[in-house]
Amino acid sequence: MDAFLKSIERPAYRIALVGTGQEADALDLVQDSMLRFVDKYARKPQPEWKPLFYRILHNRIRDYHRRRSSRSRWFTWLADSDDEEDPIQNLADHRQKGPEHQVQLDGTFAQLEQALRGLPFRQQQAFLLRAWQELSVAETAAAMNCSEGSVKTHYSRALERLRERLGDHWP
Repeated sequence: MDAFLKSIERPAYRIALVGTGQEADALDLVQDSMLRFVDKYARKPQPEWKPLFYRILHNRIRDYHRRRSSRSRWFTWLADSDDEEDPIQNLADHRQKGPEHQVQLDGTFAQLEQALRGLPFRQQQAFLLRAWQELSVAETAAAMNCSEGSVKTHYSRALERLRERLGDHWP
Protein backbone atom coordinates (compact mmCIF):
# COMPACT_ATOMS: atom_id res chain seq x y z
CA MET A 1 0.00 0.00 0.00
CA ASP A 2 2.82 2.41 0.87
CA ALA A 3 4.51 1.85 -2.49
CA PHE A 4 1.23 2.48 -4.31
CA LEU A 5 0.58 5.72 -2.43
CA LYS A 6 4.12 6.92 -3.07
CA SER A 7 3.78 6.13 -6.78
CA ILE A 8 0.62 8.22 -7.17
CA GLU A 9 1.47 11.06 -4.80
CA ARG A 10 3.08 13.42 -7.33
CA PRO A 11 0.69 12.67 -10.25
CA ALA A 12 -2.30 13.09 -7.93
CA TYR A 13 -0.89 16.42 -6.72
CA ARG A 14 -0.51 17.63 -10.31
CA ILE A 15 -4.11 16.70 -11.09
CA ALA A 16 -5.38 18.38 -7.93
CA LEU A 17 -3.26 21.46 -8.56
CA VAL A 18 -4.60 21.84 -12.09
CA GLY A 19 -8.09 21.21 -10.76
CA THR A 20 -7.90 23.77 -7.95
CA GLY A 21 -5.17 26.21 -8.89
CA GLN A 22 -4.16 26.42 -5.23
CA GLU A 23 -1.15 24.59 -3.77
CA ALA A 24 -2.54 24.20 -0.25
CA ASP A 25 -5.95 23.05 -1.47
CA ALA A 26 -4.34 20.54 -3.84
CA LEU A 27 -2.21 19.09 -1.06
CA ASP A 28 -5.25 18.84 1.22
CA LEU A 29 -7.29 17.10 -1.47
CA VAL A 30 -4.57 14.56 -2.19
CA GLN A 31 -4.06 13.83 1.49
CA ASP A 32 -7.78 13.51 2.11
CA SER A 33 -8.16 11.25 -0.94
CA MET A 34 -5.35 9.00 0.26
CA LEU A 35 -6.85 8.72 3.73
CA ARG A 36 -10.29 7.90 2.35
CA PHE A 37 -8.80 5.39 -0.08
CA VAL A 38 -6.88 3.54 2.64
CA ASP A 39 -9.88 3.60 4.95
CA LYS A 40 -12.37 2.26 2.42
CA TYR A 41 -10.48 0.29 -0.23
CA ALA A 42 -7.22 -1.06 1.22
CA ARG A 43 -8.62 -4.59 1.15
CA LYS A 44 -9.60 -4.46 -2.52
CA PRO A 45 -7.39 -6.30 -5.04
CA GLN A 46 -4.36 -4.24 -6.03
CA PRO A 47 -5.30 -3.97 -9.75
CA GLU A 48 -8.42 -2.03 -8.68
CA TRP A 49 -6.54 0.53 -6.57
CA LYS A 50 -5.58 3.06 -9.23
CA PRO A 51 -9.06 3.70 -10.68
CA LEU A 52 -10.59 3.67 -7.20
CA PHE A 53 -8.09 6.22 -5.93
CA TYR A 54 -8.61 8.51 -8.90
CA ARG A 55 -12.38 8.27 -8.47
CA ILE A 56 -11.99 9.50 -4.89
CA LEU A 57 -9.67 12.32 -6.01
CA HIS A 58 -12.03 13.24 -8.85
CA ASN A 59 -14.96 13.43 -6.43
CA ARG A 60 -12.96 15.50 -3.92
CA ILE A 61 -12.02 18.01 -6.65
CA ARG A 62 -15.64 18.18 -7.77
CA ASP A 63 -16.74 18.77 -4.14
CA TYR A 64 -14.09 21.48 -3.84
CA HIS A 65 -15.58 23.30 -6.85
CA ARG A 66 -19.10 22.96 -5.49
CA ARG A 67 -18.11 24.43 -2.14
CA ARG A 68 -16.15 27.20 -3.78
CA SER A 69 -19.00 28.03 -6.16
CA SER A 70 -21.48 28.07 -3.31
CA ARG A 71 -19.27 30.30 -1.18
CA SER A 72 -18.58 32.71 -4.01
CA ARG A 73 -22.29 33.30 -4.53
CA TRP A 74 -22.69 34.48 -0.96
CA PHE A 75 -19.25 35.72 -0.01
CA THR A 76 -17.67 37.26 -3.07
CA TRP A 77 -15.24 39.18 -0.90
CA LEU A 78 -13.63 35.85 0.09
CA ALA A 79 -12.48 35.04 -3.44
CA ASP A 80 -8.90 33.79 -3.64
CA SER A 81 -6.30 35.89 -5.40
CA ASP A 82 -4.08 34.29 -8.01
CA ASP A 83 -1.12 36.59 -7.37
CA GLU A 84 1.08 33.85 -5.93
CA GLU A 85 3.66 32.10 -8.07
CA ASP A 86 2.30 28.83 -9.32
CA PRO A 87 4.31 25.85 -7.98
CA ILE A 88 3.31 23.55 -10.84
CA GLN A 89 6.06 25.18 -12.90
CA ASN A 90 8.56 23.62 -10.51
CA LEU A 91 7.39 20.11 -11.39
CA ALA A 92 9.04 20.02 -14.83
CA ASP A 93 11.63 17.37 -15.62
CA HIS A 94 14.92 18.37 -14.01
CA ARG A 95 17.10 16.47 -16.50
CA GLN A 96 17.20 19.53 -18.74
CA LYS A 97 20.01 20.41 -21.09
CA GLY A 98 20.57 23.91 -19.73
CA PRO A 99 18.91 27.05 -18.40
CA GLU A 100 17.43 27.99 -21.78
CA HIS A 101 15.84 24.56 -22.06
CA GLN A 102 14.44 24.87 -18.51
CA VAL A 103 12.92 28.28 -19.31
CA GLN A 104 11.31 26.83 -22.43
CA LEU A 105 9.95 23.84 -20.49
CA ASP A 106 8.58 26.08 -17.75
CA GLY A 107 6.86 28.33 -20.27
CA THR A 108 5.38 25.43 -22.21
CA PHE A 109 4.18 23.74 -19.05
CA ALA A 110 2.63 26.98 -17.78
CA GLN A 111 0.77 27.40 -21.09
CA LEU A 112 -0.48 23.81 -20.91
CA GLU A 113 -1.61 24.29 -17.32
CA GLN A 114 -3.45 27.50 -18.22
CA ALA A 115 -5.14 25.80 -21.15
CA LEU A 116 -6.13 22.87 -18.92
CA ARG A 117 -7.69 25.22 -16.38
CA GLY A 118 -9.83 26.65 -19.15
CA LEU A 119 -11.37 23.27 -19.96
CA PRO A 120 -14.68 22.15 -18.48
CA PHE A 121 -14.11 19.98 -15.41
CA ARG A 122 -15.03 16.63 -17.01
CA GLN A 123 -12.78 17.28 -20.04
CA GLN A 124 -9.97 18.35 -17.73
CA GLN A 125 -10.23 15.20 -15.66
CA ALA A 126 -10.53 12.91 -18.69
CA PHE A 127 -7.38 14.45 -20.17
CA LEU A 128 -5.39 14.28 -16.94
CA LEU A 129 -6.34 10.67 -16.23
CA ARG A 130 -5.85 9.42 -19.80
CA ALA A 131 -2.81 11.45 -20.91
CA TRP A 132 -0.91 12.08 -17.67
CA GLN A 133 -1.84 9.02 -15.66
CA GLU A 134 -2.09 6.71 -18.67
CA LEU A 135 -5.25 5.06 -17.38
CA SER A 136 -7.17 2.98 -19.88
CA VAL A 137 -10.60 4.10 -21.07
CA ALA A 138 -12.20 1.56 -18.71
CA GLU A 139 -10.10 2.67 -15.72
CA THR A 140 -10.84 6.32 -16.47
CA ALA A 141 -14.55 5.57 -16.71
CA ALA A 142 -14.39 3.85 -13.34
CA ALA A 143 -12.47 6.77 -11.82
CA MET A 144 -14.88 9.36 -13.26
CA ASN A 145 -17.96 7.22 -12.57
CA CYS A 146 -19.23 7.46 -16.14
CA SER A 147 -19.44 5.35 -19.28
CA GLU A 148 -16.48 4.59 -21.51
CA GLY A 149 -18.22 6.49 -24.31
CA SER A 150 -18.36 9.60 -22.11
CA VAL A 151 -14.64 9.29 -21.39
CA LYS A 152 -13.88 9.07 -25.11
CA THR A 153 -16.06 12.09 -25.83
CA HIS A 154 -14.60 14.21 -23.02
CA TYR A 155 -11.04 13.23 -23.92
CA SER A 156 -11.55 13.95 -27.60
CA ARG A 157 -13.09 17.34 -26.89
CA ALA A 158 -10.29 18.16 -24.45
CA LEU A 159 -7.66 17.36 -27.09
CA GLU A 160 -9.49 19.46 -29.64
CA ARG A 161 -9.75 22.46 -27.32
CA LEU A 162 -6.11 22.14 -26.23
CA ARG A 163 -4.99 22.06 -29.86
CA GLU A 164 -7.03 25.20 -30.54
CA ARG A 165 -5.62 27.03 -27.53
CA LEU A 166 -2.00 25.92 -27.72
CA GLY A 167 -1.49 26.00 -31.49
CA ASP A 168 2.25 25.81 -32.17
CA HIS A 169 3.04 24.78 -28.60
CA TRP A 170 1.08 21.54 -28.91
CA PRO A 171 3.33 18.53 -29.65
